[in-house]
Amino acid sequence: MDVLIHLFVGLHIIGIAALLGGFLTQMKAMGRGAARFVPGMLHGALTMLVTGVALVGLNQADDHSVNTVKIGVKLALLIVILGLVYVKRDEERVDKGLFGLVGLLTTANIFIAVLWT
Repeated sequence: MDVLIHLFVGLHIIGIAALLGGFLTQMKAMGRGAARFVPGMLHGALTMLVTGVALVGLNQADDHSVNTVKIGVKLALLIVILGLVYVKRDEERVDKGLFGLVGLLTTANIFIAVLWT
């Protein structure tokens, strides 16, 4: 079971890397007001959602304790990120504030995962 959990953690990290990487590649365009949500950002967020749900289930099945409040906060942030990226995915330009919010929420999600023990 531990190997499976570690596999899903790796996939979860790949998902967040795709989301944050997509954001970082658009930073220069954001400065010009021409940033857009690239497909990798949506795919990364969806990967995070699927692997995160799987990780909670696998950890509970393996009798590990799960901090449901932490998971709830991370899920709420991810749902907001997914909603914004999904709705605005076809627009040529996304407002700087909205685009920055996605980067901020993504970064907050990372720090919650790492620092909240």
